[in-house]
Amino acid sequence: MLACPNCKSKDLGKIGVNQYYCWNCFIELTVSKGTILTHQVEEDGTLSSLDDLFSDDERTISM
Repeated sequence: MLACPNCKSKDLGKIGVNQYYCWNCFIELTVSKGTILTHQVEEDGTLSSLDDLFSDDERTISM
């Protein structure tokens, strides 16, 4: 099961194909080729990448 790399919560909501939202820390996650891409949703609705905050190991999932 997918867990948030930021808070380790499994309380994720599916918002699209391979896209999830963490209800614990309020970030958006996209799964692409076994890697979790993390984004913060800004006030104007744009996304800011948070990938540089996590190591490759933290962002890799086994399929």
